[in-house]
Amino acid sequence: MSAREHAEHARWTRARLGRGGPPLDLLTARFARHVYAPHAHEEYTVGICVGGAEVIDYRGGRILPGPGSIVVLDPGEVHTGGPAASDGYAYRALYAEPSLLTEGTCGGVPYFREPLLDDPELAAALHAAHTDLSACPDPLEAESRIPWLLTALARRHSTARPTDDRVPGAQQVARAVRDRLGDELQTPPSLAELAAELDLSRYQLLRAFRTATGMPPYAWLAQHRVHRARGLLDCGLRPAEVAGMVGFADQAHLTRWFRRVLGVTPAAYRNSVQDGRR
Repeated sequence: MSAREHAEHARWTRARLGRGGPPLDLLTARFARHVYAPHAHEEYTVGICVGGAEVIDYRGGRILPGPGSIVVLDPGEVHTGGPAASDGYAYRALYAEPSLLTEGTCGGVPYFREPLLDDPELAAALHAAHTDLSACPDPLEAESRIPWLLTALARRHSTARPTDDRVPGAQQVARAVRDRLGDELQTPPSLAELAAELDLSRYQLLRAFRTATGMPPYAWLAQHRVHRARGLLDCGLRPAEVAGMVGFADQAHLTRWFRRVLGVTPAAYRNSVQDGRR
C-alpha cells in the first residue's frame, strides 16, 4: 500500500441536537485518490476544506474549493468530488436538514446560488464546532452551536431573509433557561423543549440567551458544571468520579472544560487543594 493510499480515511460521527433530538451526521475525511460517484443528499451538505484542493462537479460546472473555503450543496443536487492534485485534500462536512437553516429566516427554503463561499469567520466557527463535536458529540453543545451557525450561513449567503431578532425579556428568558439547566445537570432538557415552553423558536431562545449572558447555553452549563466539580474535588473525590456526577460525558470532557475555565486539569487542582491542607 502506498503512503498516499494509507493516508486516506473517512470517519463519521453522529451527534444529537438536544437530548432525544434529531441526528446530525459529521464527516471527517482525507482523500488522495478516491473519487465519489455522482450522487445527491436529501440534506444540505456543508463542507469546509481544511487542506489541499478538491474538485466538485456541480450544476454543469466545476467547483474548486481550497483551504478555508465553505461549500454548500443544496438538497437533491447531483455532484461528485475528488482530489484536484496528487497530494489530495482534507475536509469536514455536516449534513443538515433544511429546517436547521430556516429557524432564523423567512422566505422559504434557502437556496444557495453560489455553492463556493469565502467567509473566513464563519468557516473558522464551523470548523471549530465540527472538531469539538466530532471529539465529543454532546447533545446540548450540538444544539447550541449548529443551528446558530447554519442560520448565519443562510442569512449571509442564501436567498432567505432574516427574521426579526428582537426578543423582549431576554434576561427573563435566560434566567428560566439557566434554572432548568442548572437543576438538570446530568440530563439537561433540549433547547427545542425549553423554547416551546417559553413560546419561542429555538433561534429566539439562543438569541435571547446570548444577548443576556454573552455565551451560548452549552458554554454556560459547562462552566456551571466546572463550578460544581470544583466543590466535589475540594471534598477529596477523584476526577473520574466527579465527571459523571456533574453531567460531563467522561473524565476527558471534564478535563477539557476544567482547563478552559480554570487553566489547570482537575487532577492538578485536586492535588493542590489536598497539598494545601497538610
